Amino acid sequence: MLPKTLIVFFVMFLSLNSHSEIIKKININGLSTTDRGTVLNFIPAEVNDDFNQELSKRIIESLKSSKLFENASISFKDGDLTVLVKENPVIKYFDISGYEEDKVLSKGIIQKIQDNYGMKIGKIFLKENLDAILNTLSEVYSNNGYYNSSIKTKLSKDSSNRLGIELIIEESEPALIDSFEIKGSNFLNESDLLELFEIGTPDIFFINYFTEKDKFNKTAFDSGMEKIKSKYLSSGFLDYKVNNVTINQDEDKKISILIDIDEGSQYFVNNITWSGEIDELNINKATQFFNIKKGDVFSRKKILSELNVVRNLYADKGYSNATIETSISLSTFKENYLDLKLNFQKNNRMYVNRIDIRGNNKTQDNVIRREMTILENQEFSKSQLDESIKKIKRLGYFSNVDVKTSQSPNHDDRLDIIVNVTEQKTGEFSIGISQSNASGASFNTGIQQNNIFGTGNTFNAKFSNSSAVEEMSFYFKNPYFTKNGNSLSYGLFSKTTNAANLDISDYNIDKSGGSLGYGIPIDSNSEISTEIKISDISVNCSDKFASELYEQAQCSSSDSLDFSLIFKYVSNSLNDFFSPTSGSKTTLSSGLAIPLGDFKYYQLGFKKTDYFPIFQDLTFNTKFDTQIAQGYGNSDLPFFKRYFGGGSSSVRGFDFNSLGEKYPDNKAKGGELSLLSSAAIIAPGKKIGIENNNIRISAFMDAGSIYEKTSNFDISDIRVSGGIALSWLTPIGPIGFYAAKPLIKKSTDSTKTFSFELGTTF
Repeated sequence: MLPKTLIVFFVMFLSLNSHSEIIKKININGLSTTDRGTVLNFIPAEVNDDFNQELSKRIIESLKSSKLFENASISFKDGDLTVLVKENPVIKYFDISGYEEDKVLSKGIIQKIQDNYGMKIGKIFLKENLDAILNTLSEVYSNNGYYNSSIKTKLSKDSSNRLGIELIIEESEPALIDSFEIKGSNFLNESDLLELFEIGTPDIFFINYFTEKDKFNKTAFDSGMEKIKSKYLSSGFLDYKVNNVTINQDEDKKISILIDIDEGSQYFVNNITWSGEIDELNINKATQFFNIKKGDVFSRKKILSELNVVRNLYADKGYSNATIETSISLSTFKENYLDLKLNFQKNNRMYVNRIDIRGNNKTQDNVIRREMTILENQEFSKSQLDESIKKIKRLGYFSNVDVKTSQSPNHDDRLDIIVNVTEQKTGEFSIGISQSNASGASFNTGIQQNNIFGTGNTFNAKFSNSSAVEEMSFYFKNPYFTKNGNSLSYGLFSKTTNAANLDISDYNIDKSGGSLGYGIPIDSNSEISTEIKISDISVNCSDKFASELYEQAQCSSSDSLDFSLIFKYVSNSLNDFFSPTSGSKTTLSSGLAIPLGDFKYYQLGFKKTDYFPIFQDLTFNTKFDTQIAQGYGNSDLPFFKRYFGGGSSSVRGFDFNSLGEKYPDNKAKGGELSLLSSAAIIAPGKKIGIENNNIRISAFMDAGSIYEKTSNFDISDIRVSGGIALSWLTPIGPIGFYAAKPLIKKSTDSTKTFSFELGTTF
């Protein structure tokens, strides 16, 4: 006798078979935009397959997962399988209206939302995507304090099953912060903690108008909370915690914020014990660079930073994978003191296997490789790799340089270095008419190429014709004339200057000649060079200018030969060519007109530019430039060799070439001594809402003056100005403009508060 269980299964089997039939034909109804073949791909059945309820269920699930259909149903009769579908509509248009640009939303944000959820014309409409967009927009408005904003949805479907979608936003006024308190802070002042937030109670009116500090923003609030946590952990409060955060909005839409914290106990460092493979540099040297001592406040951030210093010491010895395991325990002898155990493991000494240069479609590999102080097959050194990257960036050929290291797949002790560069425009051919603050309207043509044919060589040829200057010039420089980096440069030039049209005075100078230069590197950051420059100079003065009140002696001379020797020392540690944020550049120069020519004078110069990163992507920049020129051997300095100042390249806010002593006709005399300086805080464009890495803004202060004689130096003659500037590295070259206001000036000064320049950066 069969068991009851087997009988049940047998009956079920017969029942299923009795309802199973063969599929003879598959019909698909309801299609308008989707082709039959696409639907068949989602039907897990074919003609001659058995049809049953389980198959029907799988067909429905498969069609649903395709996201092509709003609904689907199955019917089966006499071998005919009929699939009835209702297609999801195709998006006809998607619009968002009613919002104020850059208040909360922008076209860029909306575009990202559309891309993330596939809400584009011609795409299949999915209700869940629309719901996700609505939730995202609501969250964006809520996070920015616009709690009472609303979004209306307007859908319009035509006869072709195309759906138009319009979201209409009704923006409310933002909820403003009325009170902001932090409770439980004893060690750190509440006011200091509140300063860590970008938001808070309003500043004084005219400042708050620009800062909008009282405008609530959840992202800024969360960022402030993280800064408080970091502040306490860096001050030794390892038990710090947040008890509660209360954010309330009253009937007048005013927000009150209360943060309740528990500082906990402050901890200090007790014993520091080193162990492991510390022999390579020995413990004494490691502890010398590990600037944490017994009794110091226990700061995780500082400890990690100091451990990184020690790790880098070993990385420079080839141990790029060195690790330091930290162990922290409470001291058994002192309350609130921690014992720190550091276990150092060198791991394998690493060597450079392969250096792979990528992205250089124009620039030759050797141009990049010759800047690298780290080479294949040598012991890995992190400092050498970092210095190599700085040198590549300083070339000015690339908008971005990214470096990665990876373990060589076939060697445990080998690293591959991958250098990815993004090339940018390094030259241009130009022809046309331009306008300059200095020389007026000008016809220009020429070629300027700092990386000609990808060789790293510089080639410039120029022709310019304006009312002030007519110039033809040719210049070539090979920075690696020899394998060890000695440079060679040479050039030819011809220039006619009408000084009256440069706001200087009424004379003309014709100058033509050539130059030959040679440079020798001292180290990876500095070079000394010498240049011989020979010029044939012809000076023609107006009768008035040549009178006794002006430059009678020098104007009466005939054509003269200027034979000069120029010496330079340049040290450059900037971390980027166009947009440095750290490092410095120093130039010392001297020039001597030797008696082989008809002039006797010397020139001395000192220029120094420094960049210091401060905080939140801000950079502090200082510039100092002093130049001295004098005649020697009873000869005066030629008046056309004097220095001039004022304008975009010196003290902004004052007119071009307007500083210093004047001739009786109020034209600038120029001088033997030039003193110029500047200080600025520079920020990326994103600080003002411009998402472009090639735009920088600055707030600056310039100071300087021109002295006719070095003995005339008087600090009261210094002019000072302040203002704002913007620099933009465009595909056609750098563009800059500034607005400046003289702060210290004299009544006779000529001022200029705004200027636009092509080819200007800061």
